[in-house]
Amino acid sequence: MNFESLPLEYVIVAMSGVILYLLYYVFTKDSEYSKNIHSVASVVEELNRDIYYLKKKLVDNQKHLQDNSRNMSDEEIYEEIERSVYDMIQPLSLSLKQVKETIYTIDSQIDSRISSLESGVKQISIPSSIHGNDDEKIMSLYKQGVSLDTISKELHLSKPEVEFVLKINKIK
Repeated sequence: MNFESLPLEYVIVAMSGVILYLLYYVFTKDSEYSKNIHSVASVVEELNRDIYYLKKKLVDNQKHLQDNSRNMSDEEIYEEIERSVYDMIQPLSLSLKQVKETIYTIDSQIDSRISSLESGVKQISIPSSIHGNDDEKIMSLYKQGVSLDTISKELHLSKPEVEFVLKINKIK
């Protein structure tokens, strides 16, 4: 087909359609990227806020300990430090437990998938011995779609021997 024979209006309409589609595609992708960037920015902002409050709490606790250390015994200071550390570590401990549970779940899923794959592979495997002479075994395996290399390895024959048997029997 010769593009010179098309009227100029059709070419312009086709090109404007392509340009409109490209503009729509760019706009939708830009919208998706903007949403993703916004969500990442909000997560970062929340993390920064949490870090700020944790630092502020740490400074307050340090000041409180310094003020109370003058009035507190060594045992009381130790207990206060233990409480503060426990309060800071408890959320991390809970998160680690959740991660551990998730890992166990994934591990069990992987184990079940592996066992499923192993049972599938066992069903696919070529039988090690087929009763009858080598010619029948070769023809049977070839009809099942087994490659010549695999047949020759399985029956401990050379590849030319396998090809010869197939040619004699007019299978290949």
